[in-house]
Amino acid sequence: MTIFMVETYVIKPEKEAEFTAFLKKWFAYKEKHPQLFKEVKSYKIFAHLLGGNRGGYVEMFEFDNFAELEKWVNRLMQSDFMTTLHPEFMALVAPATDSISLWNPVK
Repeated sequence: MTIFMVETYVIKPEKEAEFTAFLKKWFAYKEKHPQLFKEVKSYKIFAHLLGGNRGGYVEMFEFDNFAELEKWVNRLMQSDFMTTLHPEFMALVAPATDSISLWNPVK
């Protein structure tokens, strides 16, 4: 059963330019470390366009099943991502706006 991990957050208004630079680092990191993302079937990031919260983003990671998601999370948590990029990312996010949820498709 396909699982989607959906993360939503709002970037602090004064940090939007820094976030643009951070995204370049994030995509470069993903490209440089493909072994860390082997369970991820697809990945998309969406920027807020109209309505809702200005500066809002949604990231969607697709996995074959919950076990694949668990493997990925465990590997990512033990990687240098947690000591390098993650703290930088969290400094850009507005307090209390980061949320992660799991979704499955309805057929």
